[in-house]
Amino acid sequence: MNDKVIKKREEISEEFKWKLNKIYKDQEDWEKDFESLKNESTKIKEFEGKLGNKEEILNYLEFNEKISRKAEKLYVYAHMKCDEDTTNQNAQGDMNKIDAYMAELGSYSAFFVPEILALNDGFVEDLIKNDERFKLYEFMLKNILKEKKHVLTKDMEELLALASDCLDAPSSIHNMLTNADMTFEKIKDEDGDEVELTEGNYSTFIKSKNREVRCEALKKLFKEYKKLENTLATSLTASVKTFNFDAKVRKYNSPLEASLEPNDIPLSVYEKAIETINNNISSLHRYVKIKKKLLGLDEMHMYDLYVPIIEVKKEHVTFEEAVKIAHEGLNPLGEEYLDIFNKGIKSGWIDIYQNKGKRGGAYSWGSYDTMPYVLLNYNYELNDVSTLVHEMGHSIHSYYSRKTQPYYYAGYTLFCAEVASTTNEALLIHYLIEKEQDKNKKLFLINQELEQIRTTVFRQLMFAEFELFSHNTLNEGTSLTAEDYNTKWHELNVKYFGEDMIVDEDMDIEWARIPHFYSDFYVYQYATGYSAASAFAKSIINKEPDAVRKYLGFLSMGGSKYPIDILKDAGVDMTTPKPIEATLDRFNELLDMLEEL
Repeated sequence: MNDKVIKKREEISEEFKWKLNKIYKDQEDWEKDFESLKNESTKIKEFEGKLGNKEEILNYLEFNEKISRKAEKLYVYAHMKCDEDTTNQNAQGDMNKIDAYMAELGSYSAFFVPEILALNDGFVEDLIKNDERFKLYEFMLKNILKEKKHVLTKDMEELLALASDCLDAPSSIHNMLTNADMTFEKIKDEDGDEVELTEGNYSTFIKSKNREVRCEALKKLFKEYKKLENTLATSLTASVKTFNFDAKVRKYNSPLEASLEPNDIPLSVYEKAIETINNNISSLHRYVKIKKKLLGLDEMHMYDLYVPIIEVKKEHVTFEEAVKIAHEGLNPLGEEYLDIFNKGIKSGWIDIYQNKGKRGGAYSWGSYDTMPYVLLNYNYELNDVSTLVHEMGHSIHSYYSRKTQPYYYAGYTLFCAEVASTTNEALLIHYLIEKEQDKNKKLFLINQELEQIRTTVFRQLMFAEFELFSHNTLNEGTSLTAEDYNTKWHELNVKYFGEDMIVDEDMDIEWARIPHFYSDFYVYQYATGYSAASAFAKSIINKEPDAVRKYLGFLSMGGSKYPIDILKDAGVDMTTPKPIEATLDRFNELLDMLEEL
């Protein structure tokens, strides 16, 4: 097909589209199921006030599963139908209908957790111990009971729920301020033309071969943040205080505990990750030194960090070639895995090419009763091969967990979610680097993997360190001003990047640009996920005994245990520094390759 023209949806051959008709034949079929859901689901409310009876608990869990599965299937289909062509008014209508209904449906079962928690001590434990039928629900019920000491009275929970919209204000203010209200000056691009700088095109300019362009882009971007530093500091402080307030009210010992305890993640996992990166910070210093030399610079500034050390001509990779490359890269995972991969390609999991109105980007999605679909916007570049293996990593993870686990445990936590996709990416890039004969292309690929580790592990753990500082300081009752945030950010950059990097004052305000700081203690999971994936990839490539079997075991666990235990069972112990050290070993190995080339 001609990849220069973006076609209309109907002009694309069926073989390149996902097969949503395997969920519902047509809109009428969907409509019929939606009506039956609306009629049946209100019966959930009939269980309210009756959960002191074990038969009623069992009936509720079985009925709730039936309703939830149907609702998810309707929801996923309507959204994917809309994503394949956002201009389709009928699909939009269905999506709006199911979205509104899902919120209503959630309110029907709101009584379940409070009623389980109100039961006499020992009641649920006795059920699990003495009635075989409750074995299936053991992990779920015990997980609810674990939170008992942090759940408030019914009135207080309702009050907090009513206030939640107001309490989310700092994040909304930051979003509006930085995305809608802030404007940036014009800069000169590589051709000497004046162009308006935006958050969107900044990422292109910061990688520019022309040093003046990238320097001007960074200075002019951060200059606008600097003008609003007091407002941005106040909004971040308000956000952190809100989280800390919730942690206090719910009787957690610290803000970090409030974030980690619900998933049973020891605080040491967070603290050890920061400690391990600090103990190995010299590897990042070495990277800066090598990059400075390769770029031929007398001085290295932060605006030099993102520029590729080598430019290579873009390759045109057809989708058929992408599948073949993916196959070779994922070969160490063995026949069973590759068979599922091929089945996905052949049986219509993937919506491959762009079309007018199609949602951008890529994702893996589906429900317990559908195939694990993948949306791509394939653009014939090597990077698209990486996207393919990434999204198929998610989908095959879902395939295994849905096939192996009952409905209630088929989903997996965020802590585990990125591991499967990143393991695939690690295997792919390892294969591409190994087989590449062209020196420049090899340099380009090595730099790509180094940048991935720098931005996903070093950078995110620097963010995590900043978060711990801001939460703990405010929790102790000490105030933080824009100047305090700037000083801490400057200190961290100097520590992380070392003596070969000049940390200009412009950089001190960078904290104000990071929206993730409004999702408390979230970013460290990028680093832990990447490190777990690195550890898996390393053992699979080295053909360690049982490495593949253990990895497939991890994919099959879904959410049937806490994430730390799931990974530990598969041979990756996140309570030790080993997984992050495995990533840093790879980082050093790549640096050695750079120096040898």
